[in-house]
Amino acid sequence: MTHDTALGKVLVDSKGMTVYTYDEDGPGQSHCYGLCAAFWPPVAAPAQQAGHDGFTVIARDGGALQWAYRGKPLYTYAQDDKPGDVSGDGADGVWHAAKP
Repeated sequence: MTHDTALGKVLVDSKGMTVYTYDEDGPGQSHCYGLCAAFWPPVAAPAQQAGHDGFTVIARDGGALQWAYRGKPLYTYAQDDKPGDVSGDGADGVWHAAKP
């Protein structure tokens, strides 16, 4: 799904919250764990879910499943309060709101 924001259209999770990508991730590989994942929760994918339209499901260390878009794992930002917030965009120069 997408939502119109101050940045234009961005991808959102099932609650309408902006999702982000992390420059340190590799294709289909998350590098955000521990404290990072506390601030940037991975967008969980249900078991047995098939990808579509550029979305895929990747396995995180430990076996949890996470959504990815065009190979980039997706995260929400703990400091976004409501749908349409994009306060994580540009954080530390490595976090970016995911765009379709």
